[in-house]
Amino acid sequence: MRTLVALAMLALAGCASVPAPPPVPNIYVVRHLNTPAGVANAQLTAEGRANAVKLADFFRRDPPRTILVSDTDRARDTAAPTAARYGAAVLTYDASDTPSLVAQALASTGTVLVVGHSNTVPDIVAGLGGTKPAPLVHEDFGDVWHISGPQRTTVRSKLP
Repeated sequence: MRTLVALAMLALAGCASVPAPPPVPNIYVVRHLNTPAGVANAQLTAEGRANAVKLADFFRRDPPRTILVSDTDRARDTAAPTAARYGAAVLTYDASDTPSLVAQALASTGTVLVVGHSNTVPDIVAGLGGTKPAPLVHEDFGDVWHISGPQRTTVRSKLP
C-alpha cells in the first residue's frame, strides 16, 4: 500500500504545473522610409509618406500593439499611419542604445514594430535573435524583417 501511495504522489508531482515561459513577441523591424540622399535629419519624401501608408497596409493581418521609434521625424512619420490605423502605442527609444531597445522589444507583448535607421537595423535584427542583414545603403527603403518564434526565424519582405 505504501508503494502505491508513493507512486500516486510521484504521479501527482509530475502533473504539477510548471510555469510556461513568456511568449516570445512577434517583432518586425523596418528602416525609416524614403528620404532624400545627403540631407542631415531629412524628412520623408512624398514617396516615403506613400510607403508609410503601404506599411500600415502590410500589417492588416498582424497589427502591432507597440511601435518603437527613434527620436527623429522620419522614424515617427514612418510609424504614424500604422499607429493611427491600429491604435498602437508609440514609444521613443535612444537610437544609440541598441541593447536597451532590444530588451524593451523582447519584454513587449503582442506584435511589435521597430523603426530604425540604415546604421542600426542590422544590429537590431541580430540583437533580437534574427539573422543579421548586410549593411544597408541609402537606397534600401521598404524592407521589413520579421523575427518570430522561439527559433527567431527571420523573414525579409519588401513593401509593394
